[in-house]
Amino acid sequence: MNKTWNESVRGSLKNANDCNDYFDNDRFQDGSFPIKVPIEFAKRIDKSNPLDPLLLQILPEEAQSTKGFIDSPVYDEEFSPVKGLIHKYPTRVLLISSSVCAIHCQYCFRQNFDYDDNDFLNNWADIENYLSKRTEINEAILSGGDPLTLSDKKISKILEKIESIRHIKTLRIHTRTAVVIPSRITEELIATLNQTKLKVVIVFHINHAQEVSDEFVNNIKPLRNLTLLNQSVFLKDVNDDAKALAELSYKLFEASILPYYIHLLDKVTGAERFLISDNQANKIYTTLQNIVPGYLLPKLVRDEGGESKRLVI
Repeated sequence: MNKTWNESVRGSLKNANDCNDYFDNDRFQDGSFPIKVPIEFAKRIDKSNPLDPLLLQILPEEAQSTKGFIDSPVYDEEFSPVKGLIHKYPTRVLLISSSVCAIHCQYCFRQNFDYDDNDFLNNWADIENYLSKRTEINEAILSGGDPLTLSDKKISKILEKIESIRHIKTLRIHTRTAVVIPSRITEELIATLNQTKLKVVIVFHINHAQEVSDEFVNNIKPLRNLTLLNQSVFLKDVNDDAKALAELSYKLFEASILPYYIHLLDKVTGAERFLISDNQANKIYTTLQNIVPGYLLPKLVRDEGGESKRLVI
């Protein structure tokens, strides 16, 4: 019998011993950023390949003291006028809807974020007051953590609250959970997203074609009337190859997902080993431009912690 997504979350690998036993090695060590790997994701890793691109994303390494790497590289806290809300763009706000992720990627730029004081639902009164006075805001972005770690009922409740702000027309959901635990795309969630009066955009986080399972592709088919996009992070030894990025773009397109962004690494402490130089990234991206059509070319961007992302090319 197939597991429910909740059972999958509970059954994740959550420490070095679990991972070393599962992968039959001794490369995992517990550190300041806890290990968390869903079994569904782990099954897509080639245990015989020490450089498997999915394995490298979850494998902790001791943080280095490297210039330019800090705990909060995009300065979210400086753009948070009320707790639970980040307002960097004039017409859009980001809402911290969950403190939990289904997987702990070792390059996560919010691994040091203060989630305890920034829960969306706990701070809704202040958030509602802020949003109601700013009619220029037309889009709300659910982030976290990962909003799809919430129950379907909580997501429905959040949508109802956002729908009550009449000038907000678009809901964007940023998620990796749907990819690493495809069973998270439930019938109830599908109905909620298809029935809301908001225009829904889902931005998946997929870095490598190997992450895209048949189950994920099948499960998102009922969502194809929504806008489905993908964002990746440029990661050394994971996807720093134009052919690998092209394969990802084509695989996304087969699933009716359009490549949206590829981010240069946010320089969070502990992610030093993933850094690709700007020069190397530009070379790879230029080659990618010659491989894929324009509609399958993600924008290469850097978040410098300001009021908008900067296009690199």
